[in-house]
Amino acid sequence: MKAAKLGHIHPTAIVSDRVTIFNNVTIGANTIIYDNVKIRDNVFIGPNSIIGEPLVGYYRDPNYVNPELVIGSNAIIRPGAFIYAGSTMGEDFQCGTNVTIREGTEIGRNCSVGTLCDIEGHCRMGDYVRLHSNVHIAQKTVLGNYVWIYPYTVFTNDMNPPSNDLVGATVEDFVVISTNVVVMAGVRIGKDALVSAMSFVRSDVPPESVVAGNPAKRVAHIRYMRSKDTGERLYPWRMRFDGRMPWESIGYHEWMKQQNAQGK
Repeated sequence: MKAAKLGHIHPTAIVSDRVTIFNNVTIGANTIIYDNVKIRDNVFIGPNSIIGEPLVGYYRDPNYVNPELVIGSNAIIRPGAFIYAGSTMGEDFQCGTNVTIREGTEIGRNCSVGTLCDIEGHCRMGDYVRLHSNVHIAQKTVLGNYVWIYPYTVFTNDMNPPSNDLVGATVEDFVVISTNVVVMAGVRIGKDALVSAMSFVRSDVPPESVVAGNPAKRVAHIRYMRSKDTGERLYPWRMRFDGRMPWESIGYHEWMKQQNAQGK
């Protein structure tokens, strides 16, 4: 038995009559979609998902109105996703199974969120961001464009826990954060930086720096990082890697020329 027939709403799905559904949308078995969700063209929502999960006011305020949730075109939302009301996902978004995305989250174009990721709300994520599995993003975290975050990385936001003074970290464009990293509240990681695995980042990271250790310290400039096998320069990574990037098959420099010619 198919849990989701493409372009159809499964008969066991519960969809509010206050949901706006565009063309060729698939909604899987046992999925619940609450009020004020806008689902654009060619979106796939897998089984057992909750879309537009109400905020706490739903349980206490008889006049509660669900904030709008917008899911951009061509999104793939895999089974068991919990996406709260009041967020925005850009076009070509996709997520793994059993992710949680809380309210007030703004996600750009062509982003992916891996299995069991937890985005705790009021976060901003640029375009072409890649979160691998089991990443925790604390409230008020800001991620730039083309950021890579590998499994089991944790962002924090409370400098004096427990408190209500939450300050998220900021990650600039093209940063790579390796596996099992802890990023403390309020830290800024500069453009093109590389954070090594198992690092504890408690202070700002300068652009184009390689940091490692507990606490993380600068150990190199990224432009000195070379392949042991070929001697190829590895960073900035966008000069050698193009998979699912807008410069795929033409190279970053050529793509930038085209962008500049178009005034972007």
